[in-house]
Amino acid sequence: MNKLISAPISFLSIVIILLACNSEYTSKKKGYFKINLPVHQYTAFNRPDFPYSFEYPVYANIIQDSTYFDSTPENNYWINIDFPSMNARIFLSYKIVGGKALYKLKQPDGSYRDSTGINYFDRMVNDAFNLTNKNGVQATSINDSLIQTKNNISGIFFKVGGNAATAKQFFLSDTTKHFIRGALYFNATPNADSLRPVQDFLQKDIDHLINTFRWKEQG
Repeated sequence: MNKLISAPISFLSIVIILLACNSEYTSKKKGYFKINLPVHQYTAFNRPDFPYSFEYPVYANIIQDSTYFDSTPENNYWINIDFPSMNARIFLSYKIVGGKALYKLKQPDGSYRDSTGINYFDRMVNDAFNLTNKNGVQATSINDSLIQTKNNISGIFFKVGGNAATAKQFFLSDTTKHFIRGALYFNATPNADSLRPVQDFLQKDIDHLINTFRWKEQG
C-alpha cells in the first residue's frame, strides 16, 4: 500500500495484513551521488535476558534507553542503536501486548502527567500511525508498506517524505505478546536533500535489522 495516511487503520485490517504470506522485506531504492560511508557489516544482538534478537551494523553502538520524557521506560528492553559517525540513532521501544503501560499526557501548559493504561494491540497500532502522522506539517508524503519476513516477522514500514524529524519508522508484532516500534532520528536539523544519502545508506541497515529480527520464542 502506498498512500497518504489520513487515519489509523482498524484492528481487523492490521490482523488481516499480518497474516499475509511470508516474503523478504525490501524497501524501494533510489540512486544518489556516492559519498564516503563504511562497508555494511553486521554483528548479532542477542542478549539472553531480552525477548528479541537481531543483527546490527558493526559501526553502531547499542545503548540501553534510560529516559522517557522525565521518567524511565516501562521495561528494560528499550534500546538505542547509535551511529556516532553519522549523528544518527534508531530508537527501539518494546511493549508487551496486554501489559500495563505508562503514558504521558500533555497538559495545556506544555508539561506532561503520568497516566496508566493497558497495551492493547489495536491501541499500539493506532499510536504508531498517529506518531507517524505527527510529521504531517513537514511531510510531503507518508507511505506505508507491509513487512513480512522469512522469520515470520510482521509489521508496517513508514516512509515519510520531506523535511520530517524522522523519515523512516516501523513497527513489528506477533499481535498477541510482543510489539516493538523503531524510528530513525538524526542529531541535525531535518533536511531531506542533505540527509538523503545517509538515510539511503541506513535504509539497508534497517532492512537487515528487520530481516534478521526474531522473537525469542521462535528459536
